[in-house]
Amino acid sequence: MAAGTGAPGGGGPGMDARLDQETARWLRWDKNPLTLESVKQLIAEGNKEELQKCFGARMEFGTAGLRGAMGAGISCMNDLTIIQTTQGFCRYLEKQFSDLKQRGVVISYDARAHPASGGSSRRFARLAATTFISQGIPVYLFSDITPTPFVPYTVSHLKLCAGIMITASHNPKQDNGYKVYWDNGAQIISPHDKGISQAIEENLEPWPQAWDDSVINGSPLFHDPSASINKDYFEDLKKYCFHRAVNRETKVKFVHTSVHGVGHSFVQSAFKAFDFVPPEAVPEQKDPDPEFPTVRYPNPEEGKGVLTLSFALADKSTAKIVLANDPDADRLAVAEKQDSGEWKVFSGNELGALLGWWLFTSWKEKNQDHSALKDTYMLSSTVSSKILQAIALKEGFHFEETLTGFKWMGNRAKQLIDQGKNVLFAFEEAIGYMCCPFVLDKDGVSAAVISAELASFLATKNLSLSQQLKAIYVEYGYHITKASYFICHDQGTIKKLFENLRNYDGKNNYPKTCGKFEISGIRDLTTGYDDSQPDKKAVLPTSKSSQMITFTFANGGVATIRTSGTEPKIKYYSELCAPPGNSDPDQLKKELNELVSAIEEHFFQPQKYNLQPKGE
Repeated sequence: MAAGTGAPGGGGPGMDARLDQETARWLRWDKNPLTLESVKQLIAEGNKEELQKCFGARMEFGTAGLRGAMGAGISCMNDLTIIQTTQGFCRYLEKQFSDLKQRGVVISYDARAHPASGGSSRRFARLAATTFISQGIPVYLFSDITPTPFVPYTVSHLKLCAGIMITASHNPKQDNGYKVYWDNGAQIISPHDKGISQAIEENLEPWPQAWDDSVINGSPLFHDPSASINKDYFEDLKKYCFHRAVNRETKVKFVHTSVHGVGHSFVQSAFKAFDFVPPEAVPEQKDPDPEFPTVRYPNPEEGKGVLTLSFALADKSTAKIVLANDPDADRLAVAEKQDSGEWKVFSGNELGALLGWWLFTSWKEKNQDHSALKDTYMLSSTVSSKILQAIALKEGFHFEETLTGFKWMGNRAKQLIDQGKNVLFAFEEAIGYMCCPFVLDKDGVSAAVISAELASFLATKNLSLSQQLKAIYVEYGYHITKASYFICHDQGTIKKLFENLRNYDGKNNYPKTCGKFEISGIRDLTTGYDDSQPDKKAVLPTSKSSQMITFTFANGGVATIRTSGTEPKIKYYSELCAPPGNSDPDQLKKELNELVSAIEEHFFQPQKYNLQPKGE
């Protein structure tokens, strides 16, 4: 997996010697009393199995940086692995930027903490800052928690060399992560991950001042950008407010939850910037709490379970719209109360359709000159709905598809902007939206307030979000999507499942049907095969380290099966697209459900591979 949850290998005498070497180095280098003590105890107890878990394999530094559980050992997030990672990153940046000591880096963090190992995002951020400052490199370290998008914003805004965000986003509470941005303001892509990874291996021993975070205090290289960035971000955001008068007068009421994360005060500020009355916050969830006490998973993507308290508050205060950020506030879920009294949670694809339509409509009102269309772009990832493509075809702007993940959309958006193009919007189905290109990553703060303005504007036309979504589908063609996943902790099983798809009808033959559904096209971005291209070679970049196959069906359906970069999941995404005009959405839904059932039965074979289905 890209963000390091690699399973340690088997035992054996060579393994024991390596384990002894790793633990001996740990005892020499670790100065955190809690993690040091826990390793000493495991050694004293002779607990080979637990030591193997902690020291069997170092967290792998991928394009998503690091992501892993907090605890002792090289396979976990802790003070020492943060120091080692930052030393490697620092040396790599010194090689890449001759002006690193003039420009510097930005570091921020969320509110995660793990008392048992003494680890927390704030502490990790301070240790990372110490590493850079000890080498004479300026550090812009936020004095308090921020949303993840504030890091790429600061890199671009202050023209820094790199950014680090300490967060595990919406992962379970014991996890943390180390997310890295390049000087272009986007997440890193290959080969930087390989270069950083190698530099980490070459700089494992902590430098002399590594543990002394008091070197930050009073250092002329230490800057706190909190006040100025807070001011500038919301000033920049105001440029995306199109209907200030509507916002001032609106009767639409909003409820917001930050799901025990960092989002509360930032979304309040965003609403003020748009002249809204701030949304009512879910009191039990508005303050940061690393225990996430009111939810099983702190992930608004997991559906209605996370939004129970929001719905209760909205019902009480007669609010029609719920806005939910994930804990690091880079994602957004939106729900709307229907006339039936039911709550509809929009999928990432549905909200992508609404925001895409809105940003294009608002842009078009300000830009009557049609020649500007040829330089106007929207992006989405290959596993997201193709609704933007349908809108682009009809309206005359450009649509581009990228690989999965905002690192690709951010980097592509930057290339386009540098060529003088105008990037209006980018999104991915995992409720990630880039509505304002001054942040080249997903941003749940800007998306929340722009969604609020959209809802308020529609209300003046007596339309709900659901009604407008239907109008978009009628005008540009229905796009029905369904996505889910199976949990699988065994890399070997995952490999077998994908190899079975590549050798389905004998060796090197992909399947020709899936149940009763005929397959008309196959693209495999692991091997680089694409049978729709004349030379059978895929156009999008390929990656041997992750699995991803897309099947196109004769009935207009498309399905992608892929592994996750940060979780033990095999995910699938499916979509049925109909041309504009009178389609029957219920019939399309029924057909898509049949297709998905066939994919689960024939391609996933959950019984054979012992896969655990998604549980609510």
